[in-house]
Amino acid sequence: MKKKNIPPNNSKVLLTGESGFLGGFVKEKLLEHGFLEKNIYAPSRRDLDLTKIGDCIKSVNGIDLVIHLAAKVGGIGLNREKPGELFYDNLLMGVQLMEAARLEGVKKFVAIGTVCAYPKFTPVPFKEDDLWLGYPEETNAPYGLAKKMLLVQSQAYRQQYGFNSIYLLPVNLYGPNDNFDPKSSHVIPALIKKAIEAKKTNAPTMEVWGTGSASREFLYVEDAAEAIVLAALNYDSPEPVNIGSGMEITIKDLVRLINNLVGFQGKLVWDSTKPDGQPRRGLDVSRAKKSFGFKAKTNFEKGLKKTIDWYISTL
Repeated sequence: MKKKNIPPNNSKVLLTGESGFLGGFVKEKLLEHGFLEKNIYAPSRRDLDLTKIGDCIKSVNGIDLVIHLAAKVGGIGLNREKPGELFYDNLLMGVQLMEAARLEGVKKFVAIGTVCAYPKFTPVPFKEDDLWLGYPEETNAPYGLAKKMLLVQSQAYRQQYGFNSIYLLPVNLYGPNDNFDPKSSHVIPALIKKAIEAKKTNAPTMEVWGTGSASREFLYVEDAAEAIVLAALNYDSPEPVNIGSGMEITIKDLVRLINNLVGFQGKLVWDSTKPDGQPRRGLDVSRAKKSFGFKAKTNFEKGLKKTIDWYISTL
């Protein structure tokens, strides 16, 4: 067995975005895999402004492994409202942090991309080799392209400088601690919130954006965290890697499932004037399994139930 270039027991880690939805779970998985809490640097947004190169350079001083989760994200609504902000902030944070890591001699950089980077009409299941077949879905293209540039940077830096940067493409995540703010939430928390409120008020109907015909793949957040840490420890190649569950569900079926779990029995009203987003999303997840042994474990319905129960406990 080859010696790991990132031995958990004495490697120092910079984890950006630790206060976000995914970050806390990644920290837990780092600890489970033998990293020491005292060696995990997880600054808050207040303490580390990744849009400033000076902050980026200070943050990676003495660091062995960077896991870059920090991002400005949201659902279709936020992507339509603030495309320039989402493009600029995400591009600047990632590009500057990776450059700082290279300059400071960081041993490994884990860049977290997004399924939004895929072309609008990518054949399903999405294969990593199809990333450049076309332009992303328009409503989230600025965000998707900003994150996609981290793949270009990773591969260019590997080629020119021998810099060990890997690029992971997680599908839509869900789970406890997700963002339930209707102005910026993704589809699952938005639907859970709507269904619970509709049930609570005995509403006869519940309005849903789009036609329901689009499909999505979802991955439980704890599974995603496990995949990221496994890749950090065991994957050292330039090719991007999909991180997903390998299941696909239409939005119509997703709404029905959430409503059944919540207990809302009213009528669904589909607002077809609102966008569906990308027509289909479903990943080929074979590379992750082959390259670093990752396979999602959480049953989708059970994961949804955990998410719903968590959200209800916060009300």
